[in-house]
Amino acid sequence: MALDTFTSDLIIDPPATAWDLVRLSPEAAEHIPVLWEADVAVVGGGSAGCAAAVVAARHGARTILIEAGGFFGGTAVAVLDTMYGFFPAGSEERIVGGIGWEVARAMLDAGDAVLRGNTYGAGTGVTYEPEALKIAWDQRILNSGVRPLLHARMGAVLLDGHTVRGVVVLTRRGPFRILADRVIDTSGDADVAWAAGCALEMPSAQRRVQPLTTTFRLGGVGDPVKTAELHSLMREAAGNGDYTLPRLEGSAHYTVLPGVYHTNVTRVSGIDPTNPWAATAAEIEGRKQAAEYTRFFRDRVPGYENSHLLNTSVWAGTRETRRLVGEYVLQKDDVLEARQFDDAIALCGAPIEDHDGGDATIWRYVAAGADGEPTGRAYGIPYRSLVPQDIDGLLVAGRCLSATHDAHASARSIAQCLSYGHAAGAAAAQSVATGVPLRDIDTDALRATLIGDGVLL
Repeated sequence: MALDTFTSDLIIDPPATAWDLVRLSPEAAEHIPVLWEADVAVVGGGSAGCAAAVVAARHGARTILIEAGGFFGGTAVAVLDTMYGFFPAGSEERIVGGIGWEVARAMLDAGDAVLRGNTYGAGTGVTYEPEALKIAWDQRILNSGVRPLLHARMGAVLLDGHTVRGVVVLTRRGPFRILADRVIDTSGDADVAWAAGCALEMPSAQRRVQPLTTTFRLGGVGDPVKTAELHSLMREAAGNGDYTLPRLEGSAHYTVLPGVYHTNVTRVSGIDPTNPWAATAAEIEGRKQAAEYTRFFRDRVPGYENSHLLNTSVWAGTRETRRLVGEYVLQKDDVLEARQFDDAIALCGAPIEDHDGGDATIWRYVAAGADGEPTGRAYGIPYRSLVPQDIDGLLVAGRCLSATHDAHASARSIAQCLSYGHAAGAAAAQSVATGVPLRDIDTDALRATLIGDGVLL
C-alpha cells in the first residue's frame, strides 16, 4: 500500500467522545485502582523526562517516572547517538550544564562518548554509545530515589476543574491511577497537555511539521569519503535514476565502535505523526528508505564496499508534532536576535534546522554574521514557555514546549531538552515545597536553584 494512501485516504480525527475517555474527573476515576501517589509524576522517559524526574527527586520530591517502552532515554537511545546543543554553533564555550552535562561528562570520562564537530556548523556534539546512555539513566534514576515505571502508557489525565491531579496509565495488568500534586508532560507529543485540553499548535494540512527520519547503523566501514563528496555522490546517483533517495544530504559519521557508522539520511515527509495510520506508514517507509540508502552506500560510496546493515532505529525519529501554546510562545526573532529573558531557565545556540525543505535542509544561525555564518551567540528560553495558559498543576518540557515552528526548529536539540527537563523538575519540587502553583513560583529563586545545580544561565 502506498504511503499517500495512509496519509490522505486514512486521515482521522479524534472521535467526538474522545475527551470522555482521556479526560477523567477524580470522581469518574474512583473505580480505577491507585498504583502510586507522588508529589511529582513525570510522563515520558526521554531526555527531558529523565532529567525532570532525577532533579525533582534530588530536590526532595517523591517522584515517579512513567515510560511506555522498556528503557529510559527516549529518542536519544532509540534513534540518535549524538547530543547537540551543549555548545553553540561557532564556539567551543559550553552553554549547557546541569544534569545533561553530568550524564554527558560521565560517558566522556568512561570512554563511551567523544566530542565531535558538525559538518554544517550546528556546534560540537557529544557522540555516545546508546547502550551506555541507557545504563547512565538507570543509575541516576535509581540513585536519586525516583520510582521508575516502564511498560506503562498514559491513557487518561485526571482533571479536577482546570487542575491536573495525576494520570491513568495502561499496563499489562490493566489501568491504574497515578495520583500527583504536580505533573510534568515530557511525552514529546504533548499527550498530557492534549488530554487536559491545553491550547496547542496541532499538525494539520495548513500547519505542516518537520519530517521523520529512520536512522541506521552500518558495520564494516573502512575509510569513508568526506561529507561533501558523499552529497555529490548522492546527487549523481539520484540524478541517474539508479536509486530512490528522497534526501540528498545528511550525515554518516563515526561512532565509538570501530568500523560502525551512524547514518542520518532518510526523510519521510508530509505526514501527521499523531495519526496512527500515518505513523505506521512512516515506520515502514523509513525502513524501506534505509535499505535503499544502504544499497547506495555499498554500491557507490568508497569505504562502504564491505559494509552491512546492523540495525535501524527502534522507531522513526520524530522532530515535531504537537506544541504547547504556553504563557510565552518562543518566536523566530527571539532565536535569530539572541534575545534574553528575566525568567530564562536554559540557553540555546543551535541554529534553526528545518528539514521541511524538500531534499535539503534550511539552516539559519543565531545572531548570524554578515555572511550568515555562526557567531557562537545564544538566546534564553523563558520558564513561561513550559507553563500552559489555562491548565494548572502541569508543566510541559522537551520538544513539545511553547514555540513557533521556526523557533522550535532550533530549540528542540537534545541538550536543550535536558535543560528544560532539569528546570521543570526543579520547578515542580519548588512548587510542592512552597505550596505555590507552578505558574506563580518565584522564578528568581528557581534560577538560583538551577545555578546551584550547575545549570549555565
